[in-house]
Amino acid sequence: MDSEKILAIIQSLLDKQLTQDITLLQICKILHSNVAHYDWVGFYILDESKKNLILGSYVGKPTEHVNISVGKGVCGQVAESGSTMIVQDVSKMDNYIACSLDVQSEIVVPVIKNGRFVAEIDIDSHAFAPFTERDEDLLKTIAAKISTLF
Repeated sequence: MDSEKILAIIQSLLDKQLTQDITLLQICKILHSNVAHYDWVGFYILDESKKNLILGSYVGKPTEHVNISVGKGVCGQVAESGSTMIVQDVSKMDNYIACSLDVQSEIVVPVIKNGRFVAEIDIDSHAFAPFTERDEDLLKTIAAKISTLF
């Protein structure tokens, strides 16, 4: 499915004004089922008091990484920098937290509200180097749309 259709479905979902948990889980399901190289799709939400990320809604294999310190791994680095990270080959990255041996690449996009990092979209792929500018643009648009949920 192309990006415009995915965004239209997500906008329709957001228009329903469901709870944050339900909305984020539905977005995970939409992305996971409509983009072939999105093998694990989830959200990490910032717990400002503890300076760590807490796993929220996700679709894919269970992970033991339910809490990630800011600065640690790709997710923690995105939380620290507030910038998108694309890792096309996770085996070449220092400070990488492996969720599964199947993961070959990862993209993490921050969710920013009022200029502050509040959460992130994390996507793992079992394919090597699948992420393109189209993925980044799609996920950044979704991140901007869902910032109102936080």
